Amino acid sequence: MADFSHLQDFLHPVSKAFLNDDEEYDPFQVGGMIDVYEDDHQPDIDAADIILLGVGEERGSVSGKTNTGGPDAIRREFFRLYNWHRDIKLADVGNLLSGAFLADAYAAMKTVVAELLAANKTVIILGGSHDLTYPQYKAYASQQLIIEATVADALIDLKEDSNVRSERFLMDILTEQPNYLRHYNHLGFQSYFVHPRMLETLDKLRFDCFRLGRIRENMEEAEPVLRHSDLFSLDINIIRHTDAPANQLSPNGFSGEEACSLARYAGMSSRLSSFGIYGYRPEKDKEQLTARQIAQMLWYFMDGRAVKNKEALLDDRDAFWEFHIAFSDIETVFLKSKKTGRWWMQLPDREFVPCAYNDYLMASNNEMPERWLRHQERL
Repeated sequence: MADFSHLQDFLHPVSKAFLNDDEEYDPFQVGGMIDVYEDDHQPDIDAADIILLGVGEERGSVSGKTNTGGPDAIRREFFRLYNWHRDIKLADVGNLLSGAFLADAYAAMKTVVAELLAANKTVIILGGSHDLTYPQYKAYASQQLIIEATVADALIDLKEDSNVRSERFLMDILTEQPNYLRHYNHLGFQSYFVHPRMLETLDKLRFDCFRLGRIRENMEEAEPVLRHSDLFSLDINIIRHTDAPANQLSPNGFSGEEACSLARYAGMSSRLSSFGIYGYRPEKDKEQLTARQIAQMLWYFMDGRAVKNKEALLDDRDAFWEFHIAFSDIETVFLKSKKTGRWWMQLPDREFVPCAYNDYLMASNNEMPERWLRHQERL
C-alpha cells in the first residue's frame, strides 16, 4: 500500500481550473473519471491501476529550467478524450515539486516512482527532459530490481564528455555500480545523428539497437521488445516534426500513428511498470498538436493495457497454439496466443521469450531468427 500522505511531501496538486478552462467533463471522458490530486482532494492510489505523474524538470537539458507547463498541457488534452476502458482505473498524483538543485529533483522523482512501483502500480511520467530516465531507472535500482529497459530516441545519449545531462544520462545508467540493468534496447535511432563507434560499443555489450527504418518497415518487430521490458522511456524527438511540431530535431521520424502503436505495445506488456514520455516543450508546440499527439499515445497505452488484461498465462497451454520447429539442428517450440495473436519462442534453457511472427517464419524455413540468437548470446 502506497502512503499518499508521504508522497505529498514531494508533490503539488493539479489546478483543474487550468486543465479544463471551466468546462465540465462528460462522465465518459478521461477527465470525468480520473482521480486527480487537487487542493481539497487526495486520490485513492490504492484503487488505481495506472498513475500519472507530472515532472516538468528541464535543468538537465539545454533549456536549463523547470516548470509544469508541459505536463499540464498534456493533461488538458488527455482529459478531453473519451475513455473506452472504464475497468482500468486512473489516478493523477499531480506534479513533482522542483528542488533547489537538479539532484534534488532526481531524488524526489526516484522516491515517488519507487513507492508507486512497490505498490504494484504502473507509472506514466509526463516529462520533462530526457535525462529524467535516470531517476526513473534509479527507482528500480533503489529496490534492487534487475530490469530490462527500452529507450525510444532519435539520438543515443552517450556523450560522455558533455556537460548537459540529457546528452549523457545513458552513460550513467550503463556504467553505474552496482548495476541493475539486465538488458538495454534502443528503438528508432536515426543513423545520421549517431557515431558508428557508439553502435559498435553497444553491440559488443549485446544490447539491441533498432534503426528507425527497420522498425518502420515492420512495426510489429517492436512489440516483443516492449513486451519483455520493465521500463520504457520515450523522447518525442522520435516523432516526425509534422506530427509533433515541438520536435525540432529532425523532419523525419515515426508518424503519429506509429508512435501510438509503440505506446499500445507498451501497454500490452505484462512486465512494463513505468512509461516516461520526455522532451515536450510547450513553447515550441503549434496549436497544441504535440500535446494532443502525446495525449492520444496515453489513450493507446490504456488500450494496450486492456489487451494485456485479456492475455492468458503461458502455463495455460489450452489458450495457445503450439508449434514444434527444428532449425539449424535445434529443436524448439513456438507458442501463439489464441486471444491476442502474440508469439513466444522457447530457448535452450526452456524459458519462453516474446517474439514476432517473422521469427516463426524464419525458423520454419530452417533459418536461425536473429532474436533467438541474440537471446542465446546473452545467456
